[in-house]
Amino acid sequence: MTGVAIIGTGVISERHIEAYAAFHGRCRIVALCDLMPEKAERLKEKYHLEDTEIYSSFREMVKRPDIHLVSICTPPFTHAESAVSCMRAGKHVLVEKPMASSLEECDEMIRAQKETGCYLGVISQNRYLQDNRNLKNMIASGAVGRVLFGQVESLWFRGREYYNLWWRGTWEKEGGGCTLNHAVHQIDLLNWIMGSPKTVTAVLSNTAHDNAEVEDVSAAVLTYDSGAVVTVTASLVTHGEGQRLVFQCERAGLSSPWQVKSSRSDRTGFPAENREIEDRLLKIREEQPPLPYTEHAGQIDTVLRFLEGGETPPENSMDGRLALEVITAVYQAGFTGRAAQLPILSDSPFYTKKGFLANVKHFYEKKEAQSSKGAVEDEKTCTN
Repeated sequence: MTGVAIIGTGVISERHIEAYAAFHGRCRIVALCDLMPEKAERLKEKYHLEDTEIYSSFREMVKRPDIHLVSICTPPFTHAESAVSCMRAGKHVLVEKPMASSLEECDEMIRAQKETGCYLGVISQNRYLQDNRNLKNMIASGAVGRVLFGQVESLWFRGREYYNLWWRGTWEKEGGGCTLNHAVHQIDLLNWIMGSPKTVTAVLSNTAHDNAEVEDVSAAVLTYDSGAVVTVTASLVTHGEGQRLVFQCERAGLSSPWQVKSSRSDRTGFPAENREIEDRLLKIREEQPPLPYTEHAGQIDTVLRFLEGGETPPENSMDGRLALEVITAVYQAGFTGRAAQLPILSDSPFYTKKGFLANVKHFYEKKEAQSSKGAVEDEKTCTN
C-alpha cells in the first residue's frame, strides 16, 4: 500500500485527492499539509479522510516512514524547494504544473532526483484524454505522413477579479500569465507529439487586466528541424473559451477535440474530398484501446504501478522541464523582439529566476491584492 501525502490544500489538491481515491485498494492519503490547518481540515472532512493527519510543516510531515509519494499542489514559486526537500527525505514526488519558476530550478530538482534515486514527475493530465492520445498515436504511426503545420489554441476567459488573489498576476510568484499557467498543458501536448522546437518568435500583451504584471494574450510561432511550423495562441480574454490542437499533415488534417479531414488535389489544384483516407483513419481511431483511467487518475495510475514494482512512468521530469523551456523561449522572444533558439543554455539571462525577473516587462503594477493573514502564511508553505 502506497502512503501518499499532499502539500497545499487549495483547489487543485482536490483533483489529486479524487484521483487517489480511484485507487483506494492501492494507496491511501496519510497526510495533508498546509500552514492554514483549517483548510486541510475542511478537505479531510469533505473527502472523509478519517485516518489522515494534518500538518502545518511539510518538513515534519516527510519524516514519517509510511509516506512514499508526495503530491505538491502549492503555487509555482514554491515547487523547487518543496520537491528537493521531499526527495532528500527519500520521498517520490509528483508536482503540479508548471514544474518550477525557472529552468535553473528545474535543473536543481532533476539533480536531486538523480542523486536520491527518487521518482520526480510533473502533472500532464491532458495526455490522459482519449482524443489527445488518439491524436498522438495517429501521428506517431505515420498513417497521416509528416506534420507540415500546426495550430495550438489555449483560449480562456478570466475576469479582472481573477488577479485579486495576492500571488496571481506577479512575475515573482506566479511566474507568468496565460502562457505559463494556462497554455502549459497544450504546450506539453505539443512537445509530446512534436518534440522540441528549433526557434520561437512571439508577441505578448496585457489587453484587459490592469491589476496584473503579466500577459493575458500571447501569440508564438515555433519552427522545427523537420520544417514544420506551429502557431501557439494563449488568451484570457476569449468569450466562450476553447482549447484545441490541429495538425495539418501530408495525407490529412487531425485535431483534438477529434476531427479528421483529408483533401486531394483535383486537376486544377483545388481541393476535393478524400473520403477513402478519412474512412481509413476513422477505422484506425476506432481500433485504439480505451484509456483505463483519465486525466489525473490516468497519470497517477502509472506512478502507483511504478512504485508497486512496475515499469517507469512515461511522463518524467524532463517533460516538465521542456514545457517550461518552450514557455521561457516565448517570453524571451516576446520581450527581446528576437527569435529564441532552443535549447536555452545556462548563460541565457532567462535561465535563472533572477535573470528572468530582470528582463520581463511589467504591463501593469499589481494592486488590490488580497492580503489576509492566510495569504501571507500561504507564502511560507514550503519554507517551514
